[in-house]
Amino acid sequence: MPCELKEKKRTGVINPIFTCQPAGAQYASIGIKDCIAIVHGGQGCVMFVRLWFSQHYKESFELASSSVHEDGAVFGAVQRVEQAVDVLLMRYPYVKVVPIISTCSTEVIGDDIDGVVNKLNEGLLKEKYADRDIHLIPIHTPSFKGSHVSGYNVAVEAIIKHFAKNDKKDKKLNLLTGWQNPGDVKTLKHLLAEMDVDANVIFDIEEFDAPLMPDGNHVAHGSTTIDDLENTGSAIGTIALNNYEVGKAAHYLEETFDIPTKIGPAPIGIRNTDTFLQNIKELTGKSIPESLVKERGIALDAITDVAHMFLADKRVAIYGHPDLVIGLAEFCLDLEMKPVLLLLGDDNTTYTEEPRIKELQNNVDYDMEIIMNADLWELGDRLQNKGLKLDLILGHSKGRFIAMDSNVPLVRVGFPIFDRAGFYRQPIVGYEGAMILAERMANAWFTDMEYTKNKEWLLSMW
Repeated sequence: MPCELKEKKRTGVINPIFTCQPAGAQYASIGIKDCIAIVHGGQGCVMFVRLWFSQHYKESFELASSSVHEDGAVFGAVQRVEQAVDVLLMRYPYVKVVPIISTCSTEVIGDDIDGVVNKLNEGLLKEKYADRDIHLIPIHTPSFKGSHVSGYNVAVEAIIKHFAKNDKKDKKLNLLTGWQNPGDVKTLKHLLAEMDVDANVIFDIEEFDAPLMPDGNHVAHGSTTIDDLENTGSAIGTIALNNYEVGKAAHYLEETFDIPTKIGPAPIGIRNTDTFLQNIKELTGKSIPESLVKERGIALDAITDVAHMFLADKRVAIYGHPDLVIGLAEFCLDLEMKPVLLLLGDDNTTYTEEPRIKELQNNVDYDMEIIMNADLWELGDRLQNKGLKLDLILGHSKGRFIAMDSNVPLVRVGFPIFDRAGFYRQPIVGYEGAMILAERMANAWFTDMEYTKNKEWLLSMW
């Protein structure tokens, strides 16, 4: 079979592509306005995740820790949650939403975060904070399984289950964005505005690109409110961009509130953006305006300028979030490129049933490997020891040393990107994102042509 889907052969992980489930839950929490999550575990479970977010966005985010120590790991630490909630609410009077996120240590010792939430709702919140509308949400994210992608999925489902109501008169289209960048959300909102669609964007993280104002710096946070979350149960329809990041919440809304739902594909590339707009049209009855037809034409023109002459037949490896990797692979195929290695970095067992992977298996006519539960050692080993030939690598910044050692250009896309400035502002979705992606790949190849003296004369005649 030209396209093979298989597990990596090693049991250990060397240079992981993904991190742990609690990190994904924390990312979901910072997308909510007036929200600070408490991570029930050691301080490092927050400290290193906050650093991860700050490296990518160059911003500061608010997250709290129950700060479990050795005694809690032995005797249990639910009292640390009680203390953490009390201190957090005293210190931050504006906070309304407090997700309680478990970690590997507190899941192993069996701390009952659901029980402590019930206890706090009946005790502390009524006795000390009765004048405030506080929402405590238990979120179970043991980090000995899954990844930050599945952790985000679990967290979004828990948050939607807590808030969604079917008694709202404000009927909008739900847009569950998944793990996007501010530039992507801005582009998605632009597409919706051009179609005159009133959408409930969950989570709206455009404000992660926080301003530096005359009265001082501001902590970055999302713009999704409690009212937005409650309105998800009264929507005219739901579009979930990424199955592995927000699919659980989309299925819950469909099954509980009978809301028509479209799950994926993420609008990466021309083909998937067309599908995204058709999904909006089907759910809302709104037509696709001429302005977007023109926008599509501009993108096609820009892609045509670089695709056939410079990108066709280029061999590419792609790693990162599964929906992103699959979407990028589809876009590369549309550009006549050859994705030869796709790395999916977690232990999800459902990839074998993924329709888009099956489509690749049925249609790709050259050798392609799709590795499940992969790490970046798989990429480096193939390049350095197994004769893999690549022209480009697509992925986040953690692959930079492999790219440097192998002299293969790395086109940075995904999360995190910490060694280039401002990429979170540049969309990779929509027609604009397709144009930016194609030109970013072409420019990386142009630079390589110059440094390696590989037909660089073409650039003078192009």
